[in-house]
Amino acid sequence: MTEQQRAKLRALLQAYAERAAKVKPEEKTPEDHADRRMCGERLHAIVRPILDAFMAELKEAGHEASVREHLERDDAYPSVALSFTPRRGLASALIFRYDPRHGIAVQREVKQAPWKGRPATATGDRLGNIGITAVSAAWVETKTLTFIEAVLKAN
Repeated sequence: MTEQQRAKLRALLQAYAERAAKVKPEEKTPEDHADRRMCGERLHAIVRPILDAFMAELKEAGHEASVREHLERDDAYPSVALSFTPRRGLASALIFRYDPRHGIAVQREVKQAPWKGRPATATGDRLGNIGITAVSAAWVETKTLTFIEAVLKAN
């Protein structure tokens, strides 16, 4: 990093710190906390076991897969994600996360294999939303199967 770049970075960080010091943090209402907590509990109780089962099946078939969850972080909404890497492909992800406006949102990022004659690009799209209390095992299974089908077709 050159001195000019370093000076610019420091100026940007200083300006941000000054702006952040002036802004009062928004107070979260008890309802916000309750919705986040309830969503985290639903993600852990309903979504996580299903993604774990899919992960086990994918690994048994010789693919790489992992599940991660972020439920109790203040700097991020609760989420549970399945990362899936086909034997000869790139890692793709399916994420179930809390959306304060819509309940639980599902988003996927499917990466195509570069050796299939296409540039390695990711196609991220939203698969749908559902209310926190309406989430069901059948809904999670449908979204997960749709994701795995898209990844296998892309690779």
